[in-house]
Amino acid sequence: MVVLFDRFNLPDDVYEVIFATTQQGIVAKMLVEELKIHDGELNKTEMSLFATRLHEGIVTEIDEPAYKGRRVKISYNKRQFYDRILTPMKGMGLIDYDLYKKKYALSDKFNKAMTTIGFMWIQELRKKPHHIPKNNAH
Repeated sequence: MVVLFDRFNLPDDVYEVIFATTQQGIVAKMLVEELKIHDGELNKTEMSLFATRLHEGIVTEIDEPAYKGRRVKISYNKRQFYDRILTPMKGMGLIDYDLYKKKYALSDKFNKAMTTIGFMWIQELRKKPHHIPKNNAH
């Protein structure tokens, strides 16, 4: 996944930085809330139940200004939930999956990855320039 952002216009909501659409951000935020309700972890069955409930539609309140204070029904295709929300969140380190416990858990690895990327950029800045020969063909 590629995260593109404008450092001069960073939104207040991290989900807006990470996800391409408002709907994806809302669904990701709902997933994080579900994980927090269950002490930061969901087993495979619980995750599947959440994805199914989401597929059928969950009535909830969301932080979007247009819907402030109103209950709305949010639905998201189950397969797309796994492809566009859960899998990218695992890949970025927002959520971990323990193969032995068969549990999904909130993770701080995203922060560590972003720090590593920052260090990679510092190393790139410190590299000596490569000599690129001029094309002398006539």
